[in-house]
Amino acid sequence: METGSPDDTGTAGATRAADRAGPADRPSPAGPAGPAGPAREEPVWTGLPPGLLRMRRLLLVVWLGLLTLAAGVLPALFLAPLWAALALLPLALLAWGWVMLGRNWRSWRYAERADDLLISRGVLWREETVVPYGRMQLVEVTSGPVERHFGLASVQLHTAAAATDATIPGLDPAEAERLRDRLTELGEARSAGL
Repeated sequence: METGSPDDTGTAGATRAADRAGPADRPSPAGPAGPAGPAREEPVWTGLPPGLLRMRRLLLVVWLGLLTLAAGVLPALFLAPLWAALALLPLALLAWGWVMLGRNWRSWRYAERADDLLISRGVLWREETVVPYGRMQLVEVTSGPVERHFGLASVQLHTAAAATDATIPGLDPAEAERLRDRLTELGEARSAGL
């Protein structure tokens, strides 16, 4: 006769559960990956800093704000006050763009793995780029005037194939430089082994 609750973790309950489990349900003696080898680790993803979202939303407000003024004030002055309703179109576009920029910003992420760098982006069409360290030829850190004002920089990776060039936008300049140095070091080590 057994004692204890069904939640008991004693050996009698564990033995009975293992006896009822089928071969596919039983844990492998070699671990979770089975006899073939170790399980491949999930990459540790890093998102983009919020400064990039702030910069893009500010640019959206500036450009569509000017368009809203032009679409509302100019027709109202020269045609009739009813034409000021044209300003609603850029305002609707501003609201839609605000939400879309947030979704796009959340979709960008990157992960450094042992042999390659992963870059994932996209809301409707998800795109994941894998850049092997040994294939990198050049790693650049760029920062335009607007990016510098917001304290941001971009890392651009160049490979032998132009189609696989990849960019990570809107990073903190210190993180961009750290990433550049690390990727350059790993790229040199991997290409020397080829």
